[in-house]
Amino acid sequence: MARQNTARKDTALEKPVGTKAIAGQALAGLDRLIYEPIRLRIVSALAVNPSLTFNELKKLLETTDGNLSVHARKLEDAEYIVCTKSFEGRMPKTQYRLTETGRRALEKYLNHMEALIQAIRER
Repeated sequence: MARQNTARKDTALEKPVGTKAIAGQALAGLDRLIYEPIRLRIVSALAVNPSLTFNELKKLLETTDGNLSVHARKLEDAEYIVCTKSFEGRMPKTQYRLTETGRRALEKYLNHMEALIQAIRER
């Protein structure tokens, strides 16, 4: 009986891992903070621009004030972005820029996604 169980285990180990399993393993290691679509879009927009104002980001991402505020705050709390508030005349101006920590997190996320894409394509 023990011999049959060993044979079954060996056979199970030889089966190729499915694409779902690979995707599940890869997604498990993703930075959940950046994985959220709107936050990924914020970080990506700031990666290709030195800085953007709140209104520029809102227009670019086609989102609401509240949605942008909530997600930008989470990125700020993680020190992925920096928020600078000032005034132009009497009008408040909120400016965002990507930090080095945020740039590294985005790079790690992109590398992870590239590895996932490669693993799936090799199947």
